[in-house]
Amino acid sequence: MKSLRFHWICLLLLSVCLLLWYNHVIRSGLTMKTGLRGYVRVHPKTRSASYFLDFRCGRCAVVSSSGQMLGGARGQEIDGQDCVIRMNAAPTVGYEDDVGNRTSLRVVSHTSVPHLVRQQGYFFGREAETKYVIWGPEKNMREDGKGKIFNALVMLAKKYPQSHIYTVTREKVQYCDGVFQNETGKNRMKSGAFLSTGFFTMILALELCDSILVYGMIDGSYCSKANHSFVPYHYYEPSRLDECRMYHAHEHAKRGGHRFITEKLIYSRWASQGKLRFIYPSWSHQEHQHD
Repeated sequence: MKSLRFHWICLLLLSVCLLLWYNHVIRSGLTMKTGLRGYVRVHPKTRSASYFLDFRCGRCAVVSSSGQMLGGARGQEIDGQDCVIRMNAAPTVGYEDDVGNRTSLRVVSHTSVPHLVRQQGYFFGREAETKYVIWGPEKNMREDGKGKIFNALVMLAKKYPQSHIYTVTREKVQYCDGVFQNETGKNRMKSGAFLSTGFFTMILALELCDSILVYGMIDGSYCSKANHSFVPYHYYEPSRLDECRMYHAHEHAKRGGHRFITEKLIYSRWASQGKLRFIYPSWSHQEHQHD
């Protein structure tokens, strides 16, 4: 009888231990897997990823770096949205009236990371609460010590341990390539193109935001119109190449170009689903869709 009682006590203790262990595993898993799996934080103390981007927003303003932003006086309107998403290292200081002042999240190309490093006091001081999502080719983002851009991000994360720096995973980059191919029927790599920061930004915004208002982005047919305006490619680089000339050069480049015009035709189809609106300049196809 005592032996049977001892047996049941052991089983009960084992069951309690298993239950506690299972609860710990489940809680740890939820902690690790909260957020979007395609965007992984660069840990400030180790070279390994710690957790996924945990960010949701109601109404987002996506602000282009285009010269179209100049003179629009949309800054206050942009800052009035729930979240503000910007691209690369586009500055706000000196352009507040047109582009606003707030930045909730930046989507940054690997080619713009050196700008973050050079101006780290601004980006990780003034914009300390901003989340940074960095995309780039695997050779630059590898975590084995040979990824030049990833190494720079680790350095920034160590220097600014409260920073929020995330990388786009290899699987997510491949997913974005797949979206491009599904929309165009063309293999992105075989066509000699690179996806633009704007493309990664749009896909991320569609995942994060309940609704999206886009500022400063022209539609795919804009540059073919005889009366289109001539503005700088970037609002903060007034002496650089005209935007439409840049778009045409990239669209027809055999290798290494962004398909800006093709991407905007894709956005136009996405906008017809209602979650995405092009506010300034307003895209003509929206006029009958949104009252």
